[in-house]
Amino acid sequence: MTQDTNQQHKEKMVRLNEIKDKQLAEANIEKGLIIVHTGAGKGKSTASFGMAIRSVGQGMKVAIVQFIKGAIPTGEGAFIAKIAELGFPIEMHTLGEGFTWKTQDRERDIATAAKGWAKAVELMRDPSIDLLILDELNIATKYEYIAVSTVIEELKAKREMLHVVITGRNASPELIEIADLVSEMKVIKHPYAHGIKPQKGVEF
Repeated sequence: MTQDTNQQHKEKMVRLNEIKDKQLAEANIEKGLIIVHTGAGKGKSTASFGMAIRSVGQGMKVAIVQFIKGAIPTGEGAFIAKIAELGFPIEMHTLGEGFTWKTQDRERDIATAAKGWAKAVELMRDPSIDLLILDELNIATKYEYIAVSTVIEELKAKREMLHVVITGRNASPELIEIADLVSEMKVIKHPYAHGIKPQKGVEF
């Protein structure tokens, strides 16, 4: 790398640093966020569990409600149970029975989702919770097990400093509209397409 190239790079980084410092200085609002991880790609729930670890590390209390999932034991469930036993402020409620193509009983799915939503509302109104993850809630609203309007109403009434993370493909336009942060996971490649079965530690 030549001296001129080094100097050009330094000047570019100085300008970028000035822009970033200005943005940070102007960001003075503090609030609990509504965060949505959606899209057809893998990693939505994984991203939310990463936030859970980060929040616990910051001394925050975390609660997780899993909709739909529950047919098989998972590594994240086992890990959270272990660290909760050690006194870390995190709890997880897996209240699903498996994906709808497995249960094949709409009325049962609606009843199961209602139990999950009741727990979600209870935790959302618990003043000790700092971060609430509603895993696969988007699937429950897509299939109309829970009305989107019911979810939106509760989110709009949440405590000011409560962070809520909602995962699952097909997030509703209404949810995206009120969210503060929305990320879409996109499929580029997936092992299923090559006949590779779900792998421990990757899928569950």
